[in-house]
Amino acid sequence: MSETLLSSRNLAFELYEVLDAEALTQRERFAEHSRETFDAAIGTARGIAEELFAPHNRKNDENEPQYVDGGAVLIPEVKPALEAFIEAGFLNATRDFEVGGMQLPNLLSQACFAHFQSANIATSSYAMLTMGASNLIESFGNSEQKQRFLTPMIEGRFYGTMALTEPHAGSSLSDIRTRAEPAADGTYRIKGNKIFISGGDQPISENIVHMVLAKLPDAPPGVKGISLFIVPKFLVNEDGSLGKRNDVVLAGLFHKMGWRGTTSTALNFGDNGECVGYLVGKPHAGLSYMFQMMNEARIGVGMGAIMLGYAGYLYSLEYARQRPQGRHPDGKNPTSAQVPIVEHADVRRMLLTQKAYVEGAFDLGLYAARLFDDTQTLATAEERQQAHELLDLLTPIVKSWPSEFCLKANELAIQILGGHGYTREYPVEQYYRDNRLNPIHEGTHGIQSLDLLGRKVSQNNGAGLKQLTRLIQACCQRAAASESLDPLRQPLENLVVRLSSVTLELLGDLIQGKVNQALANSALYLKVFGHAVIGWRWLEQAICAEEGLARGNSADADFYLGKLQAARYFLTWEVPSCHHDLALLVARDDTCLTMQDNWF
Repeated sequence: MSETLLSSRNLAFELYEVLDAEALTQRERFAEHSRETFDAAIGTARGIAEELFAPHNRKNDENEPQYVDGGAVLIPEVKPALEAFIEAGFLNATRDFEVGGMQLPNLLSQACFAHFQSANIATSSYAMLTMGASNLIESFGNSEQKQRFLTPMIEGRFYGTMALTEPHAGSSLSDIRTRAEPAADGTYRIKGNKIFISGGDQPISENIVHMVLAKLPDAPPGVKGISLFIVPKFLVNEDGSLGKRNDVVLAGLFHKMGWRGTTSTALNFGDNGECVGYLVGKPHAGLSYMFQMMNEARIGVGMGAIMLGYAGYLYSLEYARQRPQGRHPDGKNPTSAQVPIVEHADVRRMLLTQKAYVEGAFDLGLYAARLFDDTQTLATAEERQQAHELLDLLTPIVKSWPSEFCLKANELAIQILGGHGYTREYPVEQYYRDNRLNPIHEGTHGIQSLDLLGRKVSQNNGAGLKQLTRLIQACCQRAAASESLDPLRQPLENLVVRLSSVTLELLGDLIQGKVNQALANSALYLKVFGHAVIGWRWLEQAICAEEGLARGNSADADFYLGKLQAARYFLTWEVPSCHHDLALLVARDDTCLTMQDNWF
């Protein structure tokens, strides 16, 4: 039976050969787990995703939510799918056993959730947002807020959202206008408008907990004046029962090209002056709190992009194996049998490109998940801080690189299907439309590139960058022990040396105050940095594949040879192409910077 969500063999390779998930069971928090419990959780996730999420993926797309009598109406299949997800424990996969969680490593939670993202990105998004919002309250809320809002979220009765974007501000959060006025009872009255709020209204949960950014009357200007508030759809009484409807109004739904099953809403807060909000943490510190949820969402968006690319790759691969068309270029007999299109070199090129993109990105996404486990469970505070610095550096890459290149994989899947590829009778066009949202979700490439070059690479005196460089160098040293890996190792080493030099030059510009010049081509920098990171992850996979071949299990030989071929493709086709981008960065090319509005 062909696999449609992700390759179970590749997942096992990542977990147990590349990322050593079993080593996590030696840590106190995960001591009750084993490979058997990990595999059981993965099997359960795969079953629910295949049986309850995947079957309504197309129906979600064809029957997007409707605005009826002031609320959003969804297709009926969404609710039982999410209820099964919650009942199986995946909403609280990483939480303590004592509160009903599975106490799984984040690595395994992400591996499980990847199945749901591949099966149905729209329905799974309600769960992703709820997990992020509940984690935010758990980290920064007070005991009363946790009792009133977090507990029912953990139980799966309340869902969550993040309400940041406003019509006039977009990604420029320093310009938000939503206001919060203190009330005599210690709560606040929220007034403002938010747009593009995913999951902002739906009929599947008892309540919706909006995490809202707003400004107090005495707020300083800019991002230092932003506070964070809990704003429920329904007020919650002290005994936990639902009270009256809060003054939060669904103003309308946006109709997107993809993720159509996820409500994208415009919300009005406080039209009647009675929108009750609860301040989370300290005044004016809201953006620093919200960054926790934003960073979780950025990694979630990156994983979603990966899994949409993965689904398209698997479908086009199966199609190419079954679709007969044409003959080999040297086949001159028109009466001979047609060959499956996977036999054609250019189709193999497109399949290999997809494999290189999606399996390279999948490795990075899971690596980031394991890094998060390190931030929580490594033995010393210093080790945990180092893991945090590396994860912080890699987050813009985890979000943006898959959003660009796994989308390219979806484009290639359409091409492989030919005329069928862009028809709605086949799923690859939906995967493309769904994935096209991810380069914009949670910050565009431009925003992520400014974050990477303008902040992350120099943060804490470059601690994260120094770690990453050491890890890549160590990987290359291990690869040097195998002569067959020299053609893969050397392009990566060359790229990293030159990228390091360019990075120092650009940081020098920033130190000298040449900010616009240094950041003008930051999107190119993000691409090259991402290629270096993915190249490193492919070299790690290649080392593990060679080790697998050396063990002599003939049943796995094709799998390992495929890994080596994909690594060869990425490191010898893709990585060397970055030197042109580096040349533009070295020259401080100002073509884009100096273009004038009137010249367009």
